[in-house]
Amino acid sequence: MDYRRFVEMREPACDEFKDLLDRAERSPRRLGHAELERLSVLYRQLLHDHSLAAARFPGTGMARRLRRLVLEGTHFLQADTGESLPRLGRFIGHTFPVTLRRLAPDIGIALALFAVAALFGFTLTTMEPALASTFLPLVYLEGLEQGKLWTESIFAIAPGSILSGQIATNNLSVALTAWAGGALAGLGSLWVTLFNGLMLGSVFAATARYGLADRLFEFIAAHGPLELSLIIVSAGAGLHLGRAMISAGDEPRGQRLRKAAIDSLLVVLGCLPWILVLGFVEGYISPRDEIDASAKLVVGLLLEAAFLAWAVLPGRKVGAAP
Repeated sequence: MDYRRFVEMREPACDEFKDLLDRAERSPRRLGHAELERLSVLYRQLLHDHSLAAARFPGTGMARRLRRLVLEGTHFLQADTGESLPRLGRFIGHTFPVTLRRLAPDIGIALALFAVAALFGFTLTTMEPALASTFLPLVYLEGLEQGKLWTESIFAIAPGSILSGQIATNNLSVALTAWAGGALAGLGSLWVTLFNGLMLGSVFAATARYGLADRLFEFIAAHGPLELSLIIVSAGAGLHLGRAMISAGDEPRGQRLRKAAIDSLLVVLGCLPWILVLGFVEGYISPRDEIDASAKLVVGLLLEAAFLAWAVLPGRKVGAAP
């Protein structure tokens, strides 16, 4: 097909599309259903014509006109109408809870592995107390022998503002490591899950040996439930990514991996604000002896309940009827 014939065949569609688009931009509510459908059909046709013109007649007047019409049509048809939730609101009310539920099997695996590792660590350290030195420095173990818990002096080491930042940074590092470990076919996420489970079980066994487990529980009551949940969720996101690398299923591996990477990243991004909250709680509430243990436990349970409530939000589709 020569250029002149191409122009003669495409000009009527360009003129019709331009006319409908101008009317739609002036008063979109006055266009009927048939006209909007015709506008959509013409848009798809012009997309094809634009590709053809760019390949066969680059730089020509018709190629430039088609490009301009396609851009105008894309801007109008894909513009935000204001009827949807803001991006942040949509993430909070829809994207995160829906994505988290999609990763529920992998998060469940991480939870099961963590629980088994914690039980294993507690049992082994109870049978062989020296194993606690794998997770606790010698000075901490010496303090336990004297009836002192290392957490009792944590607030004296640094003021709450500095301590809060340090704790948030450490928690963030653990969560990101648990997630990024999925890039190693999930092995890194498995390691973080098992290591933290073993450490928790071993530390509780060591403190129980000296009758200090109740004081350790009091210290972690405010931040522990949510902290463990965030580690497990981040590890589950990493396992989801690793599983996509190993088994693609019926989808092409690249497509499956891309979806898994996006889903796992969204889940981790949803966890980040909670990590900052944890830093504040662990820096200002957990170390304070003047705060009653029951009050700390209430704070911990409320934080965990808030996170779980967000995770199970219905995730209503934008535009759906209330």
